[in-house]
Amino acid sequence: MRYVRMPIEVESPEEYGYGNIRNNLSESSITDQSLSSLGLKIPDLTLLYNEHRGSPLLRKLIVEGSHGLSADDVLVTAGAAGALFIIATSLLSAEDHLVVVRPNYATNLETPRAIGCAITFVDLDFDRGFKVDFAALEAAITPKTRIVSVTCPHNPTGVVFSEAELKRLVELAKKHGCYLVVDETYRDLSLGAMLPLGASLGSHVISVSSLSKAYGVPGIRLGWLITRDPALQELFLAAKEQISICGSVIHEWIAEQILANREAILTPTLDEMRRRLALVSDWIAGEELLEWVPPSGGVVCFPRMRVEPPGGVDAFYRRLLEQHGTYLGPGHWFEMPDTYFRLGYGWPTYQELEAGLQGVSKALRG
Repeated sequence: MRYVRMPIEVESPEEYGYGNIRNNLSESSITDQSLSSLGLKIPDLTLLYNEHRGSPLLRKLIVEGSHGLSADDVLVTAGAAGALFIIATSLLSAEDHLVVVRPNYATNLETPRAIGCAITFVDLDFDRGFKVDFAALEAAITPKTRIVSVTCPHNPTGVVFSEAELKRLVELAKKHGCYLVVDETYRDLSLGAMLPLGASLGSHVISVSSLSKAYGVPGIRLGWLITRDPALQELFLAAKEQISICGSVIHEWIAEQILANREAILTPTLDEMRRRLALVSDWIAGEELLEWVPPSGGVVCFPRMRVEPPGGVDAFYRRLLEQHGTYLGPGHWFEMPDTYFRLGYGWPTYQELEAGLQGVSKALRG
C-alpha cells in the first residue's frame, strides 16, 4: 500500500483550525450535533468486545423498511470511509481495474491508488447537468474491471440519479460481471423521492453509508456496508476483524438511539435544508459571475465561475479567507479545476451562510 495524504484532508477545516474561519462553507454535512442536542445521556454500558458484525438492533434499524434486506446483510464499520477501505482492500489488487464516476469522494480514488490497481475515470460534465454518460461508462469497463464506483446523492454536486438511472447502473454492472458500489451517504437527505437502497437491487451491488452527514455525528465514526452476498459478507467481516475486530459499544448505542428516532430527526432537518437551499438558489440567481447545476439531495453544491476572478483563482480563495473569513472546498479537492468549488450550506448557521455567500460575491470581484 502506497499511502498519500488527500488534499481534501490536508486542507480540511479541522486541520486548518476551526477558530481561523468565520464562515465555514466547506463542510459537507449538517451542523455537528452533541449528545444534549440529540437528547441523549450515555448509560452505564459494559465496555466489552461488541458483536463483530455490529449490534443486531443497529443492523436491523439500518435496513428497516427496505424490501429484500435483513440485518444479516449489514456490516457496521468505522464510518463510510471504513466501509470503502474494506471494500477496496478486499476486492482490488494491482492486477484489477476499477471504474470511478468522478468527481467522487477522495477515499474512492486514493485507496485504490494505494493498492496500485488501474483506474478509469468517467467524468461528469457540468454542461450535461452532471449526468452519467452511460455510453462512456460502459466503454470504460474491461474484462479486468472488478468494481464500478458511484455516489448518490452525489458529493460534491448534489445531483441525484433517477430510479431508472440507478437500475440501469445495476444492470450494466451485472451484464459485465462486476460489482457496483453505491456510496449512499446522503440518501437520507434526498429532497425528492428517496431511492431504494442499491444493495436491494442485486447481490452484486454494495451499498455504503454512515451517520456523519445527514445526522451530524461524524465524531462517532459510525458507518456500514450492505450486501446480500453471504460470501462477500464473510470476506468483509474478515477484513473488519483484522482491522479493528469490532466497533465501539458507545458509538453503536448512540447510533441505535438516532436511527430509532430517525423520522423525528430528519423531518426538521430536511425542512431547514430546503430553507437554506432556497437562500443559495436566490443568491446564485442574482450572481452573474457564477453558474450551477441545482442540487436535488445532500447539503452541498458545486458552482462554477463564469470568468476567472481578478488575480486568478488562488488569489480569490486567499482573498475570500483573509478578507471575508469564508472557507470553501476548492475544485482540486475533487480533481477538478479550482474555478469550481464545493459550497456546503448545511453546516454553518443560517447567518454564517448568508455572510459567507456575501463574502464569495465580494471576493469574486477583487
